[in-house]
Amino acid sequence: MTEPQPSATPAQLTPMPEDWQRALAVVAHPDDLEYGCSAAIAGWTDGGREVAYLLATRGEAGIDTIDPATCGPLREREQRASAAVVGVDTVEFLDHKDGVIEYGTALRRDIAAAIRRHRPELVITLNHRDTWGGVAWNTPDHVAVGRATLDAAGDAGNRWIFPELIEEQGLEPWNGVRWVAVAGSASPTHAADATAGLERSVLSLLEHRAYIEALTDEDPEKYCRTFLLGNAQAAAPRFGGRPAVPFEVFSR
Repeated sequence: MTEPQPSATPAQLTPMPEDWQRALAVVAHPDDLEYGCSAAIAGWTDGGREVAYLLATRGEAGIDTIDPATCGPLREREQRASAAVVGVDTVEFLDHKDGVIEYGTALRRDIAAAIRRHRPELVITLNHRDTWGGVAWNTPDHVAVGRATLDAAGDAGNRWIFPELIEEQGLEPWNGVRWVAVAGSASPTHAADATAGLERSVLSLLEHRAYIEALTDEDPEKYCRTFLLGNAQAAAPRFGGRPAVPFEVFSR
């Protein structure tokens, strides 16, 4: 998959669209949103917008020292608590298998069904490209879910794709998705002001304590704060000096 190359002089980031009421965030694992999007989401829910989460897996393969049967329910609980910190009440799981999610029609169908149920104007997902900025290799799960989400945003509006969603679940097409915003992109085009939600984004990531403690020996709060504040400040020069959450936005 060809990746866009960052410009030598990055352009200023455009503010995220504001004329929407409902968003659906679709990612592969618990913690995916907390590592980049939650400051933006906190600001949006503060403003009265509705945001729902859809996770392809329960992250059951994410902690080497905890067997999947125990890890999945643990990480689900952490994700629900994490979402609540930033004002998100609806968290759904698709139960695809962590670590081996397959891009294809089954995944597209599941995401299209969720889009039809929630009827968002904005869909959010995570980096769907092979690498993180050409530096670190992305995981197959992120690639599969990100790409399937971009495709499902169109599938959701076509009644002749997955007609069983109408016949079996009564889910009529939804053509109201206006944007798909990709977090973690090496070529962002837009950004959301992170100022109001930044502290809650740290607290939200901290709810994934079992995962973080397995990931690093560093103090969890220091780790979360350093990572999230560093990323938000790194985007500030391209967003009027304000801490920001960057997105690559595709219009529909």
